[in-house]
Amino acid sequence: MKVVATNKFANFNYFILETFEAGIVLSGAEIKSIRQNGMTLNEAFILVSGNKVTLKNCFVKPYQNMNGFSLKADRDRTLLLNKNEILKIKQKVEQKGLTIIPIKAYFKGDLLKLEIAICRGKKNYNKKEDIKERDIKREQSRLAGV
Repeated sequence: MKVVATNKFANFNYFILETFEAGIVLSGAEIKSIRQNGMTLNEAFILVSGNKVTLKNCFVKPYQNMNGFSLKADRDRTLLLNKNEILKIKQKVEQKGLTIIPIKAYFKGDLLKLEIAICRGKKNYNKKEDIKERDIKREQSRLAGV
């Protein structure tokens, strides 16, 4: 399993409640670009409309060796999930305060998979507590190493 992109701010900005693995519909040029680490998930989010799940605002760098043919770098991409998973996600997201974000993109064999999560946003005081805990752990490891 080779990880090609991660959402670095996911754990800092959200409480992750549940994760799913989804396939993603891409063109050949996009796959070639992603294999060269041309994908970012930092601003990406996921919408559910009807029985369709789409990835929005995910940037895939255009492949360089295409002669005149290029797709939009931040176009909407369809995610592939089971019907039961889509219904489960849809029911969870209808609750107040829950959202869906991509956590990481990785290759499983030759297929690109996207790990998505149902999340609840953190408040500023939760983020400050996380920073404090991280600093305390860093200090303890520093003292234990000395």
